[in-house]
This record gives sequence, C-alpha cells and structure tokens, in this order.
Amino acid sequence: MNGAPESPQHRGTGDLLPPVLAGPIVRRATADGLALWLVTSVAATLRLRLTAAGSSMERDLDGEEVRRIPFGERAFLCLVQVAFDEPVPEGSLVGYDLGLASADGAGDALAWIRDWAPHLCRPGVSHPDYVVKQRLDRVFHGSCRRPHHPAGDGLVRVDAEVAAAGDDVEARPALLLLTGDQVYVDDVAGPTLSAIHQLIERLGLFEERVPDAEVADSRVLRADSRTFYHRHQLLPATERNVALVERFFGGARKPVFSSANARNHLISLAEVMAMYLLAWSPVCWRLVDLALPSLAAQEADDYRRERQCIERFIDELPRAARALAHIPTYMIFDDHDVTDDWNLSALWETTVYEHAFSRRIVGNALIGYLLCQGWGNEPAAFGELLPQVADLVREVDADGFLPERTHDELVDALLRFGRWHYRLPTSPPVVVLDTRTHRWRSEIAPGRPSGLMDWEALTEFQQSVMGESAVIVVSPAPMFGVKLIEVLQQLFTFIGRPLVVDAENWMAHRGAASVLLNIFGHSGTPETFVVLSGDVHYSFAYDVRLRHRSASPRIWQVTSSGIKNEFPQRLLEFLDRLNRWLYAPRSPLNWFTKRRRMRISPRLPTGREAGERLWNQSGIGLVELDGRGAPSAIRQLNAGSGGTRFREKNDTDGEEGATTFRVSL
Repeated sequence: MNGAPESPQHRGTGDLLPPVLAGPIVRRATADGLALWLVTSVAATLRLRLTAAGSSMERDLDGEEVRRIPFGERAFLCLVQVAFDEPVPEGSLVGYDLGLASADGAGDALAWIRDWAPHLCRPGVSHPDYVVKQRLDRVFHGSCRRPHHPAGDGLVRVDAEVAAAGDDVEARPALLLLTGDQVYVDDVAGPTLSAIHQLIERLGLFEERVPDAEVADSRVLRADSRTFYHRHQLLPATERNVALVERFFGGARKPVFSSANARNHLISLAEVMAMYLLAWSPVCWRLVDLALPSLAAQEADDYRRERQCIERFIDELPRAARALAHIPTYMIFDDHDVTDDWNLSALWETTVYEHAFSRRIVGNALIGYLLCQGWGNEPAAFGELLPQVADLVREVDADGFLPERTHDELVDALLRFGRWHYRLPTSPPVVVLDTRTHRWRSEIAPGRPSGLMDWEALTEFQQSVMGESAVIVVSPAPMFGVKLIEVLQQLFTFIGRPLVVDAENWMAHRGAASVLLNIFGHSGTPETFVVLSGDVHYSFAYDVRLRHRSASPRIWQVTSSGIKNEFPQRLLEFLDRLNRWLYAPRSPLNWFTKRRRMRISPRLPTGREAGERLWNQSGIGLVELDGRGAPSAIRQLNAGSGGTRFREKNDTDGEEGATTFRVSL
C-alpha cells in the first residue's frame, strides 16, 4: 500500500505467527467418524483427543488421517478425517481436542485448543464438542454472509443457541446447513482487500502468473494503482465481449463479471485463500491492520465507511468461529462463492470459459471452494482432485510461483467435475443440490437464463429420494419464490436484460420447472419434502400442495437469507404488499398462470403487520422436525436477539390466515 497509515488497528506484534491460523471447523460428523478443517502456520504433527459416551481416546494422527496441503510458505491446510474404532452412540456429546507441538519445537509439550484458540471453548469447558444425531430434530440453515454488510452476523446467534443448550444433547442442533454465498469473492470491501494483501505477504502465500491480462502476475496485481476499487478495469474485456455487452448485458459496466460491486473482485488463488481465512478466523485479523492506504477522496470515504462494518464483523468473529467449532457444518456454493451470476446462461459460459483470464478467475474460486468448503461435505468424493492440488503446490518454483500448466489442468478438471452435490445418510436424509454446474442450457436462445438443473441432474435427484418417506432438500435458490419478483425476472429476461434483476429461479426455465414438478407428483417420491433455500436476502416459508391430487406430497419451502445480509427494507415492503394485492386468491392474474396448478400457502411471520409474509433481518433459520421428518416449527432467529415464527395456516392466535396462489411455468 502507498502512503502513511492513518491509524493502526488489529495489528499483530512481532514476527512469530500463531500455530493455528483458522479452525478447527467441524465438518462431516457421523457415528463412525469425524472430519475437521483447519489451517496451521507450521507443518505440525497433530494429536487428537476424543471423549464420548463415558470413554476416551488420545493418539497422534497418522499420514492417512491428515491431508496437509501447503498453499504458502507459512500456511498449511489440514484436512483431518478420522474413522472411529467403535461407533459413537446416537445422541452422544463428543468432546474433541487437537494438540500441536510447541512453537519452538523444544521438548514434548503439546499446545491444545485452550492454549492456541481459547475463543473456541465454551465458558468452563477446556475443548469444543458436538453432538451426533442420526435422526434430525433441530436443523440450522442460512446463506449469504457478507462481512461488510452493516447487519449482525447470524453465526453469532448459532453460538448463543449452542451456549444456551450447553450439555443438553436434545437441545443442541443436529447440524448447520450453509446454503450458499459463504464468502463473497466478487464483492470485497476495501479494508478486507487490504487485509488480504497483508496476509498474503505475512504468510508467503504462493503467487501465480496471470494469462491474457493487463497485469503479468499476482505480485504486479497487488502493486497496480487500480488494485483498490478499480479492478473492474482489469477484468477481462475482449472484442467478442465488447459485442456481448451491447447484445446481452445491455451496457452493463463489465462484459464478463456482472456483479455491480466488482470494484475489488478477487483474482488470484492467494487472494481467495486469504479471504477464507479472514471470513472464518479472528486470529488472522490480528496479523494485519486496517490503516487507510493512499486513496482518492471518494475511495477513502468508502474505505472508512466499510471499515466500520468490518470492525464490527471482527468483533463478532470469535463467537462465529466458536459456533463452527461446535456443530457439524455442511456447505454448498451459490454464485458469490465464485462470481455473481455464475453460469447464468449458455452465452455467459461460452464468453467466460473461452477467455484464459476469466477462466482462471473462476477456477481459482473453485479451488478455494474445493479446499475450504466442498471437501468437508463428502471427503470420499474428491479422491481424484486432491492429488492434482498436491501436484500444483509441490511444483512451486524458487520465486514462489505456481506452475502455469499444472494450474490450468487443475482448473480444467474442476470445470469438468460433476460431484459437488451430495447426500447425508440421516433420518430424514439430506439431499444437497448443485444448481450451478449442471444447468439446463438453452440451445435456441443462449442468452436466456439456463435452468438451474438439467434433465440428467434432475433424474439423479429423483432417484436419490425414491422410496424415502421424507427428505430434506437443499436448493440454494428457492424452488417456490415470491411470485411478483419471479414475474419481474421473466419480464426483464423477455426484454433482454436478465442481469438487471438476477433472473435465476426454478420457474424461469420451462423444461427444468416441468421436470421438477413431475418429480413432486410422482407416486414413488417422498410424502414429505422440506426444501431449505437462501439466496434472496429475506426469509419466508410456504406450505405447498399439488392441486387435484388426493395423494399430494406435503412440501415446505423454507427460505433463510441472509446470515449477514438484508434486502433494502422499503423496497421489500413495497414488493411484499404489491405481491399480495396482485396475486390474491381471487386475482384474475392467477388465471394466466394455470398451466401447472399448485396450492401455495404463505406462512405469516409473527411480529409483522397483518398479512405480510417476508422477514428481513439478518440471522439464521431453525427448523424443528417431528418424528416423521415434517416441520413442527419454522423459525428465523435474528442475529442479535429475537426473531419470528412462521405460523401454520390453522394457528389460532387471532391473526390473519394464509392465502394461496398458483405458480406458473
């Protein structure tokens, strides 16, 4: 950074790094084993302690149980996967601890979690713990955690709920489902980008040469005068893409990367990995400062404003990290984990993936997702990819640069990879959908939004739920959304401006919508579907039934968004009211949408004015399930305190009942 610092904040002292930079985060946790994610500053031997059901175990973790991937001179990603000798009983509280050799390597002393990350331990407890529940009774879910949004962090509320439950296994949540936009690679605050660059230098994160770009490599990128708030000037723009702007993007500021907030869009793999460290760990913020760099007046004002939000985020981060250390957490990407409107249409894909620079940007985000999110969902699914990652970091040259050819080959493999979706063998099972990389592309009109899943992926989804009585489905975008907003998206798509309103929803593509509704209507599919979604930055719940079917499945659409994000309040209230007026049960507009009839009953959130259906507070969703896998309560918990319960239609509390409308294809 140029210029003298305005004021040092959150600055680490000395050159000694903490032994653990981030984590541990509890990932896949079953009766038979445990997966943990963490990042260390040294290639330390790990020792694991486990206590459960009156027994305990302590031993060093061998090479097969820890996959250690260096992504810098002083940054080692540790993917820990341990199989238990004896299964842990259902409903057990499992305590775990990780021991590392002392920082100077002297003696046999080990440092345990209470030594190097005391913020991860509940008061009065020396180590974190989690519960093993094969039968799901209480499930947290949410999406969209944007660090520089002024709202509070919903993960802090998760921590509060875990702390309140204490050792009461029944009160502890079974798992946390993060349903998209865990990080915002395309929307980064100036102070965060400054911290990312400092962290790259402090940890010696590996550099890369950038193909077909104005900057030769990642070091030059950080030194470029446009690196703060002007990165949209560095993003890809070819002659073909210039034509695309006029034809498809309608004069948008960028021909390829469509985020309206891409002024600090991340580019290099080192930037992506540093972002994950800063999103999940308060430790790394202590290694940097948030001093104001040399910026023009407007950018300096933006930096100061964003810094206030980032400082609140940092203050809350220890509790967010503690939440992730105490509850099995599963994740799936949405667009901002890679870039806004990722794979929106066939034309978008062709434009991005035929350009080496934009292909690398998307690929770097996917490498970060693989290592920091995807692996922990189902470690066995990535057996072929992780060796390629190991080859990439093994071949770093003497100047600290990743090998270009190996890098490109890994990106190619990730873009071909087809197993980002997964299934949890719980009761009811959880089926997590990949709605980004198996899209139903339009061959006739490649500029139109693609279907969120193609026919083959939808068929696989159907086969995965056949024979089940109940299932939880994670769809990052709601399967059943706010009708007015979906109609507006259709209108903007019709006039050739789908990016203006983020025109991605299940009903936007006739083929995908038809197959989806046929799945719900099939006699062999479950009687109970609970669909958990995010994406939209507000929360709601619907009861959905097929019309004119005596054996209609029971479907609940439950949307919780965002964890740390909110929709513009006045605009949402206007759309909420207008939606009720235009699509009331007897509205003639419903007759134009009768090709596929479904009865959708919006649940009413307590604490809102009569009839309003949408909840607009950052926080976390909580679904409580009965013995059949159906929701017994649907809640949205605010980040700080309070929240709402989405009431059933037959609740008798004196408030207005639900209304219905039909959905179109």
